[in-house]
Amino acid sequence: MRSAHVNRRNFLSGASALAAGITAGLSLPPATAAAKESLGTLLDYAGGVPTAQSISDDGHLGVIRYVSDRRPGAEWMEGKPLLAREVDALRAAGLSVVSCYQFGKGPTADWRGGYAAGLKHAARGLVLHKAAGGPDSAPIYASIDDNPSDEDFESMIEPYLRGWETVIGHGRTGVYANSPTIDNIRDTGLGSFFWQHNWGTPKGFVHPAATLHQFEIDKREVGGISVDVNSVLAPQYGQWW
Repeated sequence: MRSAHVNRRNFLSGASALAAGITAGLSLPPATAAAKESLGTLLDYAGGVPTAQSISDDGHLGVIRYVSDRRPGAEWMEGKPLLAREVDALRAAGLSVVSCYQFGKGPTADWRGGYAAGLKHAARGLVLHKAAGGPDSAPIYASIDDNPSDEDFESMIEPYLRGWETVIGHGRTGVYANSPTIDNIRDTGLGSFFWQHNWGTPKGFVHPAATLHQFEIDKREVGGISVDVNSVLAPQYGQWW
């Protein structure tokens, strides 16, 4: 492990305690800073494909969609992978599209395979992204759908993301992760786009580097399909057009 590496979970807890003693008028630490203003919302979904019209009618800017296959035992994921006909309908409705990748989960999580898995999953994601009509310049968000330890990060996640960057380049590599993992990724200089989830993130905290923030999971349906909802936090968030 890197000797200078700080455990972000402990750091954030300490920062919160320190903040109570900071003299009024000084800048607030990141964990208590005002949340970024949302520029709108995007849906992500895997259990089916709501119509573009239903997404638009519900007031969303667009979608974050999987350029990954269904894993064995997850046949219910009828919305994987993203297909060109869905993209055509979304674009006709004036909605944006963002690419993400996740095949495994939990004990079969993609990142557990390290560098070799990064190469493999990035290559497959790129094939499906292009088949759906994704531009050569658009990023793909690789998923760290976990609350990993710093040891997990150094031994598996960092090399996994280096595999992604080897295939699609630094500028196109996005990452779905919690805020401590985003800290670790940024410390290594990896990733250009960050989609934050809340598992393992301090309550109410939105990372300053997050371009997207998933704030609601499995609480609503759009067009009869269960969806998650995400805030857009930057003008450039990985959208195709």
